[in-house]
Amino acid sequence: MNPDKKIIVDQLLERVNSSPFVLVVDYNGMTVPQFSELRNRLSGGGAECHVAKNTHMKRVLAEAGLPDLSDALVGQTAFITGQEDVCGAAKTVANFTKEFKLPVVKGGVLDGAVVDADQIKALADLPPRDVLLATLLGTINAPAEKLLRTLNEPGASLLRLLNAKYQG
Repeated sequence: MNPDKKIIVDQLLERVNSSPFVLVVDYNGMTVPQFSELRNRLSGGGAECHVAKNTHMKRVLAEAGLPDLSDALVGQTAFITGQEDVCGAAKTVANFTKEFKLPVVKGGVLDGAVVDADQIKALADLPPRDVLLATLLGTINAPAEKLLRTLNEPGASLLRLLNAKYQG
């Protein structure tokens, strides 16, 4: 392999290995300012968007031990990776697509499994991570809270009865 290509592939491999997800989008028809705006919005959420040759990306995915995305690696494709939540990146792309009608999400890999465009759209529709964590915490705390109220009720009832008798 050409040394220059080896450097490119190694950089892509490093990005893919350090990211829990890879989203593949078709950026055909986007202007340079639009693509720059997409990159800026993604970077605000901890994600990056890169353009690479499809053959390089096929090699990188194979070397990383990830599933084959040959169906998605056709045409002008860009690759989104990140260190943080995939939902944030998916939501950013979905909002950008609503605004500019581009890019078109083709698919991707999430934690070693292939995801299609509909699954990525479903990830974009999820509430933010903080809201999901708060909901989970509320669900975990609910049974303990009900138990505590049940255990406290007999004593509280007795106290109300005594207060009513001696106050009235």
